[in-house]
Amino acid sequence: MIKHLNGDYETVEYESTRSVMLYDNTDNEAYPVHWHNAAELLMPLTNHYIVTVGGVEYDIQENCVLYIPAGELHSMAAVPGRRLIFQCDNSVLSDNPVLGPVMRALSSPMLIEPGLDKELHLLAKKTMLDIFSLYSGRQDVSDARIYSLLIELFAAIREYQIEKSRIDLDCDDDTISEYSEKFNIVFKYIDNNYMYDITLDQLADAAGYSKYHFSRIFRQYNSMSYIQYINARRTKAAEHLLLDPDIPITEVAMRSGFKSLTTFNRIFKEIKHCTPSDYKKLYSIH
Repeated sequence: MIKHLNGDYETVEYESTRSVMLYDNTDNEAYPVHWHNAAELLMPLTNHYIVTVGGVEYDIQENCVLYIPAGELHSMAAVPGRRLIFQCDNSVLSDNPVLGPVMRALSSPMLIEPGLDKELHLLAKKTMLDIFSLYSGRQDVSDARIYSLLIELFAAIREYQIEKSRIDLDCDDDTISEYSEKFNIVFKYIDNNYMYDITLDQLADAAGYSKYHFSRIFRQYNSMSYIQYINARRTKAAEHLLLDPDIPITEVAMRSGFKSLTTFNRIFKEIKHCTPSDYKKLYSIH
């Protein structure tokens, strides 16, 4: 059962000073719809496991791995068997600028199975088993090794996505490298200007493309529109500001780049599954 649930928000209670959690789970019980700020990986060891994320049902077969990003609503059906459920502090990964290009691409759930990519599946399976082995070790060393395994897996996922984009866009390696370089410029531009109005013209100019080409390629390469990306970046900024009890929610909205409190409330709830005021209360409680 979920130990700490406030509405549909779960507080992940890590052991001692750790920032990772591993469950060797054999419970035959349903878990209600919930979300948390931890990234999560699940791998059934015996029998399949059914998990619903964002309204999409995933039937995970033995030794396949489901990645669930932080902040995603998900639930688990009551299924007998054994599975590994791993959670980690997402901020350790998402707040590292070096990992920015990788973590940006991991904003959606992903079922890693042989039909997706055999090598990626083998790596994901090995990563989960290695984490299982390391988890009970000396935590000052084992946690660092666990995060290094996660970074290796997440980087491999990003490489898989880039190769898939190259195939989908029907372009060569030089062109996909150009897109990567151009979009990194765009991401930095958004990082520096998300608190202001950002237009399609400005982003297209930063990339050196026409508006039509930029809009189309951005969506295909990043699996989201440029507007969705800007909203996600503004929401991330708002999360940090909401942790400060002295900053009113209206000011958080303005400083994060939202034009109105209504827009802020709507977009924040779409992404985080709770209102800004609820989010602020959750962190004042815990």
